[in-house]
Amino acid sequence: MTQPAKQQPADSQLEAFRDIVRSRRSIRRFTDEAIPDAVVEDCLDLAMLAPNSSNLQPWSFYVVKSPELKEPLAHACLGQNAARTAPVLIAIVARTGTWREHSRQVLDNWPEPEVPKIVRSYYSKIAPIHYNQGPLGLYGVAKRAMGMVAGLRRPVPRWPYSPAAMKVWAAKSTALAAENLMLALRAHGYDSCPMEGFDSCRVNKLLNIPKDGEVIMILAAGRRAEKGIYGPQYRLDKSKVVTWR
Repeated sequence: MTQPAKQQPADSQLEAFRDIVRSRRSIRRFTDEAIPDAVVEDCLDLAMLAPNSSNLQPWSFYVVKSPELKEPLAHACLGQNAARTAPVLIAIVARTGTWREHSRQVLDNWPEPEVPKIVRSYYSKIAPIHYNQGPLGLYGVAKRAMGMVAGLRRPVPRWPYSPAAMKVWAAKSTALAAENLMLALRAHGYDSCPMEGFDSCRVNKLLNIPKDGEVIMILAAGRRAEKGIYGPQYRLDKSKVVTWR
């Protein structure tokens, strides 16, 4: 039986967390200092603790350290300073085709002696219906139509009912893992820069990304260099983006 997490006083770690969040910046230049593999491993472990849809963990991480691969990968990142100077580049990939295998793994590796009936039913019966889009997305079209009819009477799930929606589904969970990864690096005293500017075709070829994979960002990681921050941090006024009802 899994043990419940120990409850900590509400403010016991707040300031430490606040410092980590506030000190995290997108660093554009890094020093030559390497990140120990043990640190990268720990940060990836923490990234994989991120909340995700149905615990299907639709992500993959490609850690690139070798100069032979890092140099062309930085070139595929349009030669950005962050990519060129970082000792580690991590391609963070959303996967739309792993849900079936991961459903089986959840049942095979359930952390209790017996899998609850509702859990077994979800991963063996509901998930295959909900996430399977069928050939050419035809199952998704049928599910969308049935959902529209059923939705006239009661709330129903409206998606993901297309291959495109599956990409969004996977990207949402993977982005949560990416944030965990960035904060974990900062907690270890290192920094990062999430990059969306890259040639996806070249990146996919370099890293041999599976067909169901979508590289949502490439994370440059390392120790921040002098003048690694290009400017002051700016955020919109909270009243522009927060609505209370």
